[in-house]
Amino acid sequence: MIAPTESSPFSPADLARHRLSAQEYRRITDLIGRHPNLNELGMFSVMWSEHCCYKNSRALLKGFPTTGPRVLVGPGENAGVIDVGDGLRVAFKVESHNHPSAVEPFQGAATGVGGILRDIFTMGARPIAVLNSLRFGPLEDARNRALFNGVVQGIGHYGNCTGIPTVGGEVYFDETYSGNPLVNAMAIGVLETPEIVRSGAAGIGNPVLYVGSTTGRDGMGGASFASAELSEESQKDRPAVQVGDPFTEKSLIEACLEAFRTGAVVAAQDMGAAGLTCSSSEMAAKGGVGIDLDLDRVPVRETGMVPYEFLLSESQERMLFVAHKGREGELIALFERWGLHAVVVGEVVADPIVRIRHRGEVVAELPAGALTDDAPLYEREVLSEPPLWLRELQAFDGSTLPLPADYTAALLQLLDSPNIASKRWVYRQYDHQVQNNTAIVPGAADAAVIRVRPQTFGVGEVTAVPAGERGIAATIDCNSRYVWLDPYRGAMLAVAEAARNLSCVGAEPLAVTDNLNFGSPEKPDNYWQLAMACRGIADACRAFKTPVTGGNVSLYNETTRDGSVQAIYPTPTIGMVGLVEDVRRVCSQGFKAAGDLVYLLGGGPPTLGGSEYLYRAHGLVAGSPPLLPLALECQVQSVCRAGIERGLFKSAHDLSEGGLAVALAECCIAGNLGLEATILDAAGHRPDVVLFGERAAAIVVSVDPAHRTACEEWFAAALGSHWQFLGTVAAADFAVALQGTNIAIQTPSSQLQTTWEQAIPRRMAYTPVTEAPPQ
Repeated sequence: MIAPTESSPFSPADLARHRLSAQEYRRITDLIGRHPNLNELGMFSVMWSEHCCYKNSRALLKGFPTTGPRVLVGPGENAGVIDVGDGLRVAFKVESHNHPSAVEPFQGAATGVGGILRDIFTMGARPIAVLNSLRFGPLEDARNRALFNGVVQGIGHYGNCTGIPTVGGEVYFDETYSGNPLVNAMAIGVLETPEIVRSGAAGIGNPVLYVGSTTGRDGMGGASFASAELSEESQKDRPAVQVGDPFTEKSLIEACLEAFRTGAVVAAQDMGAAGLTCSSSEMAAKGGVGIDLDLDRVPVRETGMVPYEFLLSESQERMLFVAHKGREGELIALFERWGLHAVVVGEVVADPIVRIRHRGEVVAELPAGALTDDAPLYEREVLSEPPLWLRELQAFDGSTLPLPADYTAALLQLLDSPNIASKRWVYRQYDHQVQNNTAIVPGAADAAVIRVRPQTFGVGEVTAVPAGERGIAATIDCNSRYVWLDPYRGAMLAVAEAARNLSCVGAEPLAVTDNLNFGSPEKPDNYWQLAMACRGIADACRAFKTPVTGGNVSLYNETTRDGSVQAIYPTPTIGMVGLVEDVRRVCSQGFKAAGDLVYLLGGGPPTLGGSEYLYRAHGLVAGSPPLLPLALECQVQSVCRAGIERGLFKSAHDLSEGGLAVALAECCIAGNLGLEATILDAAGHRPDVVLFGERAAAIVVSVDPAHRTACEEWFAAALGSHWQFLGTVAAADFAVALQGTNIAIQTPSSQLQTTWEQAIPRRMAYTPVTEAPPQ
């Protein structure tokens, strides 16, 4: 045992560097009955960071629905797992790499992809797809352009080199993310092992194996770094950013899946945040046992490393295994065949402790539970009502705003917005068709669709799923302006949009993984946003029957702007997966043929609150986001899925940013066709609200004229009055009129397409900000 000392060996500055408060330090000494040494202090620093223990959010996460008939693994493991039928099991999760990407965008984003892939294959699943949700400041700023460019390159590099297709995602730009970009990576995999691989250590005397790459000094203290505000000083903290090697990761994927199939592995854990400290302590705590590790056996890439560095390094492409005793040699030989390190570095012990040895001495010895289960939890007081500044914003009255002088120009201005415009500049850098299972490519539909093929679990044992027919749909969504203006409703709208996007390709929504990106929880306004958003997610997930199987919390997303510390917009990103019974019946968003009929299904009341139009045309972010009529939303999505399944709908696209006019334009752009339509507004809204106001529970579909009578009778029966015939797909021109007025939008569809396609490339080409968008 390490002898206790009488007085604390650490100064307030030492604790501050480790991001531990005086109260937390006292809790540490109470738990272990002595003062920790420096190695142990470092272990507590990373394990008690927000990134690892969720000390400010865990109480709120308890409100999420986490169980359901398809859920096989919920929160608490490396990734959630659901049953999609016929023996197929799907693992999926989303994680953030925000702070590292702000410091070193290429490696920060690349290692974010690597980390989420390891969460997937650690479960015994082969990764089949990656998605991402990205947020940056305006592209008119050179620093934001550099961050955007570096992050996209990093994602493309890691995904392309590992052979995992990046099939979808979202990108938003707003001043609130300047200096603090968000990089959320989501991965999906299909289980290849008969049993789901768990992370809890078991079997006293079983060997503990370190497998994968070597350990260096990169990523030192990354978990603590990710749990504090970004400052000028911390943005220079490059040792806290890991360096990835996707080619090693590819070998690690294959070696781990082969190892799991042997049955020699008892438990496995990725060495992600907090590296050896996290993997050893979490495996021990989950298994109710202890782990004894010898750092002298750990493969290294640098000389002179001390225990503190070993324990806090977040070097990439590393795993920790517990193996069945006597089978370690089999695993070592397997990993060596793949050109990877595999060494026995310790063993499972009965005492529930983590014991670390170095050069023949015990350099750290702590109860596993003290590092994990006994981490502090803060249940902060939640404001009883929205802050005054927000109530004033919500009370915004847009009725006095000037109407557009030219509605065609207003539409083109919206299509030129990087938030709405084509993201081809991004996804053309990703290999989205590697593995040959991508049924819908990026930009073609509201969600990605990946075929899931039969998996072999042993000699001659194959699932009964017909090859190439069943598919998994996936999307990742959040309108952060909505959440800023109303955290509860905005979070519900994020879940609703994710489910709607899946329904628009014909998929049944199944389950959710979320990434909660917020500012400092120590500020009452920020904590209120977090608490209300969690309630919104929970209530919406219950309504859509999509339990939360896991996710990530990223707090302290703040940076100094205009002389003060400012938080990002609250951004609870929703990753959702759904089931496609037959990928040959999926639907895309583009119109298919001139003469097809176009309908609007559903539609809550349109509003300018939080809309892209209000921001682009008037420079305002104010009002309340759209209402969410849950019953109508569920019914509209059900009708959409049924219409696609029955082969009645030739296209489907949901209304989101930019409202009805933008949704119709996007359908024309995707199909390289035009439209002749007339919009009826029986409620008497302002023309700009009808055309550009945003709403929930709304989907645009196109139908073959031969099915007109059958479809309209069905719409009337299923949706009552909540549907509208809009018009007919045309060959080339876009002509949309507002019934009973002289207001119209009329332009060649080619002009819509040019504006939409060039918005991001022209900004990335360093076009002066004074240049007007194309007209």
